[in-house]
Amino acid sequence: QVQVVESGGGLVQAGGSLRLSCAASGRTLSRPAMGWFRQAPGKEREFVAAINWSGTTIEYADSVKGRFTISRDNVKNTVYLQMTSLDFEDTGIYYCAGALWPRTTLEYYDSWGQGTQVTVSS
Repeated sequence: QVQVVESGGGLVQAGGSLRLSCAASGRTLSRPAMGWFRQAPGKEREFVAAINWSGTTIEYADSVKGRFTISRDNVKNTVYLQMTSLDFEDTGIYYCAGALWPRTTLEYYDSWGQGTQVTVSS
């Protein structure tokens, strides 16, 4: 089983940047792909970005392309989400999770973390 812990969230002004981290432990090789999802109040959890083990396959939601960058450090067992040009619509709880492949829908993922809150003020 894989355990993940997200960190790096906070309050930021519109136009600002944040970098989220997702530290994985346990049987990390059983879930070689990692994904970021987010959930705004009153909305369903949605896909944000995903990356495979080697970093050669990356997927982004259309809403974050060109603004967010997913990366990973396999020595540290950590996946990052660099977020720039943040706007109010990016507000929500950000979760990371593991999967076999970098899919864009949440049913392929498990080993969810508790999430980290990102709040963008206008």
